Amino acid sequence: MQTEANEYWKLFKPTACSLRLSGSTKEEVFQELVETFVKAKSLSEELQDAALHALIEREHLASTGVGQHVAIPHVKLTGLEEAIFSLALHPAGIEWSSLDGEPVTILFTVLRPEKASARHSPERHLDMMRWISQLGRDADFRRFALGVPTKKALVELLREMSAS
Repeated sequence: MQTEANEYWKLFKPTACSLRLSGSTKEEVFQELVETFVKAKSLSEELQDAALHALIEREHLASTGVGQHVAIPHVKLTGLEEAIFSLALHPAGIEWSSLDGEPVTILFTVLRPEKASARHSPERHLDMMRWISQLGRDADFRRFALGVPTKKALVELLREMSAS
């Protein structure tokens, strides 16, 4: 799937996003995120347990909390045909062992295939991850994201940030 950098926002489906994560542990948050992917039909039920396990195991290796209240959990998952993405908010904040020690309120979650395919380019994936990382460092994006009223508005914010 070829997507220009200014169109990465299109890979985020509102149905795969969340405005109100409530888990009090990373594991509970990962469970919420995976269930949201399944409900959005982005992830098959057959891959649900594997996705949850992969996210938890990845987090045990090193925290995906990148600082400034942002975490970017990302894993490779056998059985996926193309990468899937979620932007989720945890308004109360959750301890994430982030680089700066601050709680996380914004999570970009990325599940991607193990290998390159017609629907997954590792090079484009790296560009996408750079784009996500830049968004996470943008103070305006973080402030606006925490104030959106709907999941559709959250994805619309991604579109607006892509245009600038």
